Amino acid sequence: MDAHLKSAVLWGAVGTMTFLVLVQGYALAVEPLVSLPRAGLVALAVGVGTAAAAYRLEPRVARWAAGRVSDDGVDEKRK
Repeated sequence: MDAHLKSAVLWGAVGTMTFLVLVQGYALAVEPLVSLPRAGLVALAVGVGTAAAAYRLEPRVARWAAGRVSDDGVDEKRK
């Protein structure tokens, strides 16, 4: 698996787990928001969406970040 795809899959896992943690926190603080199977399905959808967004946007963000730093490693805006 190439690094770009692996990164997107890992971001998808982070999105899935983050959603599940938020649902669990809400259930502990207030009341259950959704049933466990429904939370799992929504978390899976969130994870797929996060992975797709990461796969699509990561190269753009990398190019943008590389353009912000000059050759000597100093941020252009801090000069």
